[in-house]
Amino acid sequence: MKIERSTLFYSLGLIVFLSACGGKNQQAQQGPPPPTPVAISVAQEGTAVYYDEYPATVTALNQVEIYPQVSGYITGIFFREGQTVSKGQKLYEIDRQQYQANYDEAVANVNVALANLNRAEKDAERYRTLAKEDAIARQTVDNAEAALQSAKMQVAAARANATRVSTNLKYSTIIAPFTGTIGISQVKLGAAVSPGQTLLNTLSSDDPIAIDISVDETDISRFVLLQNRSGGPRDSTFIFVTPGGTPFKASGKVGIIDRAVDPQTGTLKVRLFFPNPQKVLKAGMNGNVRVLNNESGRRLLIPYKAVTEQMSEFFVYVVGDSSKVTQKKVSLGNRIGANVIVKDGLREGEKIVTEGIQKLREGAVVRVVPDSAAVAQAGTAGPQNPAAPTR
Repeated sequence: MKIERSTLFYSLGLIVFLSACGGKNQQAQQGPPPPTPVAISVAQEGTAVYYDEYPATVTALNQVEIYPQVSGYITGIFFREGQTVSKGQKLYEIDRQQYQANYDEAVANVNVALANLNRAEKDAERYRTLAKEDAIARQTVDNAEAALQSAKMQVAAARANATRVSTNLKYSTIIAPFTGTIGISQVKLGAAVSPGQTLLNTLSSDDPIAIDISVDETDISRFVLLQNRSGGPRDSTFIFVTPGGTPFKASGKVGIIDRAVDPQTGTLKVRLFFPNPQKVLKAGMNGNVRVLNNESGRRLLIPYKAVTEQMSEFFVYVVGDSSKVTQKKVSLGNRIGANVIVKDGLREGEKIVTEGIQKLREGAVVRVVPDSAAVAQAGTAGPQNPAAPTR
């Protein structure tokens, strides 16, 4: 029994020893893992021009709704809808013949009153002379003086009425208060209109035109500085992007900064002026205004796809000596197309991994390939087969 038990222990020990030797030999034959194929890019300075974007609304610098100031029927329309009209140009007429007749009658009444006044003055003068000679009763003189005062009051009333009728005659012809674009008429010939109630049309200026944006109160000082600087016609500080996504060709400038911050939103309205000679921009349009960022200039740029995020922090893999990678934490700025600005954490000229990041870990050895296609091809091929172990 003792001999059989010793033989059993010996056999088990021999098996364990052979297994350990076999594992070591297999490890030695496999060697270290092959380098991970990656594509890289070099961090380098470039021109970083980028913009802050604000929702914007196009509005006219001058706009007025045209209402009649007298009642009557529209007897004349003297413009083509949608055209540019000049200041003082005649737009509408309202019963002008009627108001002209009323004016002529008022002028005639003034003349009658003046004639009566002239007669009353002569009578009063004659009675005064007779009164000095006691040739007439005092009551007759007093009556003449009263008639003279009444004639004067009638002249004043007739003149006031003539002025009123003259004003109505003037208002029966509606003229453009400034040069601008006239809209679609809200009334047609023969329509009855009432003063202050019937909207006739809307007139607005369109060159230059205004674009309103709302900026955060923290940006007020920035826009005050922009208002005080003089930009040339090719200045690209302000760019308006139309609703179709096309940048407007002309550049704008700060025209008006509102007097107070809205306490509800913490924003301030800023009005920009844009030249609009072709009348492409129309009041009421919505779009976006791009404002050149203060940090635009020469900045360190890397491809954004090289960045990984962990717990709201950003990292990149940098290829160092012996083709080993090191993970570095970076501070990022704005994105510019496919690139991103690096504020801190990298130096110009460092090589960063842009493809194959998913397979990397700290200290991993990499093999640089030309592009992403080469990385994908190397990944599907797998590691090279080690030499077959000898038995």
